[in-house]
Amino acid sequence: MAKEMKNERMEAIVSLAKRRGFIYQGSEVYGGLSGTWDYGPLGVTLKRKIMQLWWQHFVESRDDMYGVDAAILMNQKVWQASGHVDTFVDPLCEDTVNHRRFRTDHILKDNGVDPDGMTMEQMDAMIAEKGIKSPDGNPLSESRTFNMMFKTHVGATFDEKSVSYLRPETAQGIFTNFKNVVDNFYPDLPFGLAQQGKAFRNEISPRDFIFRSREFEQMEIEYFVHPDKWEEAFDELLAETHTFLESLGLSKEAIHELDVPEQDRAHYSKKTIDIEYDYPIGKEELMGIAYRTDFDLGNIQRVSGRSMEYTIKGTNEKFIPHVIEPSFGVERALMAVLSSAYREDEVNGEKRIYLALPEHLAPVRFAVSPLLKNKPELVEKAREVYTLLKKKYGNVMWDDNGNIGKRYRRQDEIGTPHCVVIDFDSLEDNSVTIRDRDTTEQRRVSISEL
Repeated sequence: MAKEMKNERMEAIVSLAKRRGFIYQGSEVYGGLSGTWDYGPLGVTLKRKIMQLWWQHFVESRDDMYGVDAAILMNQKVWQASGHVDTFVDPLCEDTVNHRRFRTDHILKDNGVDPDGMTMEQMDAMIAEKGIKSPDGNPLSESRTFNMMFKTHVGATFDEKSVSYLRPETAQGIFTNFKNVVDNFYPDLPFGLAQQGKAFRNEISPRDFIFRSREFEQMEIEYFVHPDKWEEAFDELLAETHTFLESLGLSKEAIHELDVPEQDRAHYSKKTIDIEYDYPIGKEELMGIAYRTDFDLGNIQRVSGRSMEYTIKGTNEKFIPHVIEPSFGVERALMAVLSSAYREDEVNGEKRIYLALPEHLAPVRFAVSPLLKNKPELVEKAREVYTLLKKKYGNVMWDDNGNIGKRYRRQDEIGTPHCVVIDFDSLEDNSVTIRDRDTTEQRRVSISEL
C-alpha cells in the first residue's frame, strides 16, 4: 500500500509538471524518445535557478573556486586514460522472447533483491535461483557488459582514429584543464575547479521520470588538495553540501548519508558518501562526494607525458594533488525540489494542489491580475503594477485568464508565492490585494510598499 501511495504521488507530480509547462516528454509529437525530456517555460526557469544557486554557493561566494566550461566532445584518449572505455559498463540481460533489454541490477531490485556488492555472475545466479522473469513474463538471458558511452566520429573519416564520445560526465573536462588553470592563475592549494553542463549515458533502462535519463546536466567540483589534508577538505565540502541542499528547501529528515562500502565504490575512490533523498519512488541517491586520490591527474600524466605535479610556492615540494569531488545531478535536484514542494489540501471544500517552492526558486514570484479584464481602467492600473514589479523582480506573470478563483488555482500549481489583484478600490487608494500561496490569506498593501 505504501508503495502504491508513493507511485500515486509520483504520477501526480509528473502530471502537474506536464500540465503546467515544467517538463515534457522529449520528441513527444513524434511518439517520444525514451530517456529524454524537454523543459517548458517554467521548468527551464526552475532548473536555471537551481543551477545559479549552486554556482553562487560553491563558486561566486568563495575565493578558492574557479569555473570552467569544457567541450562535450574530447579526444578519445581522455576516456581511455580515465578508464571509461574499459570500465564504464553496466550488466545487461535480455528478454529471450521479445529481446527487450534491461539492467540486471534493476531487474533484481524490482523483484525485492538488493544487488549491491554482487558480481554479474552472482546476479545471474540469483535470477536463476528465484526464477525471476522479465517484466513481460519471459525468461531472461545471461548478463553481459554494456558500455554506456555514446560513440560517434569526428570529421569526414570513419575509422578508429576519428572515434569520440559524448561525454558521460563533466569531471574529465575539469581534469584536462587543471594544468591550464594552474599555469594561468597560480592558485594556492587547496582550490577547486567547477563546471556545469550536459552529460550523456546510453542507459539500458531509463526510468522514474527525470531521475535516470540518457541526457542530463551535472554540477561538479574537483577540489585539489595536499595528499595529507584530504580529510578536512572532504568534511568541509560535505558540510557545505548539506547547507546547499537546505537552501533548496529539502527537509533534513528526508536526507540521508550513506558511507559507501569499499566493494561498492568506484574503482578510483578511497571514500565516498552518497547523499540519499526520500523521493516518492523511494530512498535514492541525490548526489555524491568522493575522494578520488590522484587517480585522474596521475592517469593524465602517464598517458599524455605532461607533468601534472603542483609545486608549493616558496618550497621544492612537488606532488600530484589529490582530489575531492562533490557531484550533483541537476535533474535529481530538480525532482527532489518538486517532490518536496508538492502539496495537496482543501480550500472551501475543494481539493487544492500547490507547489510550496522556496520564494527564491519559484519560476514566477508574482502574478498580477486585474479583477475584471473587460474594465480598461483596471487593466491599465494592473499594467502599471505589473511593470513596476517586472522591473524589480523579473520573474513576474500577467494573468487575466478566467475568474479570480481559477487564476489562484493555476498560480498555486505553478508555485507562485504571491498573487496581486487590482480592483476598483485600487483606483481610489493605490492599494492592491496580495494573496499568499501557502496560507491563502489575503491582505491589502499600498502599491508603493510592493
